[in-house]
Amino acid sequence: MKYRLLFTLPLVFLFSGCLRLNSNLFNPDSDINAYLLDDYKDETVPLDSSYNIPKELIHLFTLESDDNGNKAKIYAVYIGDTTRIGTDTVILYNHGNAKNIDVYWTRAKLLANVGGKNRFGVLIYDYRGFGLSEGQPSESGLYADADACCKWLKSKGLTQDRFVMYGFSLGTAPTCELTAYKRTLQPYCFVLEAPFASTDEMVQDAALLNLPAAYFTDNKIDNASKVRDIQQPFMWIHGIDDSFLAMDTHGQVVYDNYMGIYKEAHKIPGGKHGNTPYAWGYPAYLSAVEAFIVR
Repeated sequence: MKYRLLFTLPLVFLFSGCLRLNSNLFNPDSDINAYLLDDYKDETVPLDSSYNIPKELIHLFTLESDDNGNKAKIYAVYIGDTTRIGTDTVILYNHGNAKNIDVYWTRAKLLANVGGKNRFGVLIYDYRGFGLSEGQPSESGLYADADACCKWLKSKGLTQDRFVMYGFSLGTAPTCELTAYKRTLQPYCFVLEAPFASTDEMVQDAALLNLPAAYFTDNKIDNASKVRDIQQPFMWIHGIDDSFLAMDTHGQVVYDNYMGIYKEAHKIPGGKHGNTPYAWGYPAYLSAVEAFIVR
């Protein structure tokens, strides 16, 4: 009886951890009244004042996202001159699974410094249920929310040849979906930072059990398969020391599956899941992203 109990307890622990995956795939913080932006202190990607953006180039606004009739008002911030979207190159930043725009604000500001301050426009937004955005998170909602941003950019005159999509962690799902399958606006190139291969692989990582992902989660995200359908140039960034989404079982699989026209890999020593731009060094990171976009 004692040995049966010892055997059962680890299984209970593993199963309970996996059963939480479906909810923890989305980890929003909607308990806020306003966005702090520059007043939010991020220790993983800290920036000094040289990266600051003029206040007149920071625009907070809302969009309507329609997920097959399930509509939600989502919040977004555009960094740049909105009157120049029709002639600028713009980066859409799809953020990770934790909290809200504030956590990723310094990353968006970094991208607004690629190639010099405000050379490229940057759009960052909160998925439904994150931050001040309305609704409940879902896989289909992710795609609808990203597409709502594409619709707004297209309405401002942006065309595919000047559109870049950048996905981090959870944000690699809408990036792969909208890059692979034509919706409102496909990018001409895309960046994946710390991508996950699939929800199935996440289950295997968490449980060490050979069980289907459907047993633990209703989400069917499979970036490793979708990337096979993408032809646009691809930049992959992954921290070697990422313990949340292991580089070898997630990012490397996505990279290897891509068979499009061009790809480049950047494996960053000392990079963990959230601090890879910092570990890389901002000048090297900014230079690499610029070189990829303008290649």
